[in-house]
Amino acid sequence: MPLYLYELLDKKTKQPTGETFEIHQPIKDDALTHHPDTKQPCRRAITAPNIAGKWSDLKGKSALSNKNLERLGFTKYERKGNGYMEKTAGKHGPNTLHAD
Repeated sequence: MPLYLYELLDKKTKQPTGETFEIHQPIKDDALTHHPDTKQPCRRAITAPNIAGKWSDLKGKSALSNKNLERLGFTKYERKGNGYMEKTAGKHGPNTLHAD
């Protein structure tokens, strides 16, 4: 179910008050005209959709996964101790790096 953003309206002027609330609603339901609890008038706010694009946080984790980095030819090291790093992805380079 989509998450919709609503803005509360002044009872007299019907202008936005700056207060908002979010509610999950089926897409087939009509937009609310009053807050479900306070019964204050409201309208659905127009907002940009949240889509997982190429550079979004949702895609970032999979793009930097060990499997994907290795597929693209990168080598990745992770710190395993003070001055010690171990290879976790990739085929080139030493298996470990030491500060010594």
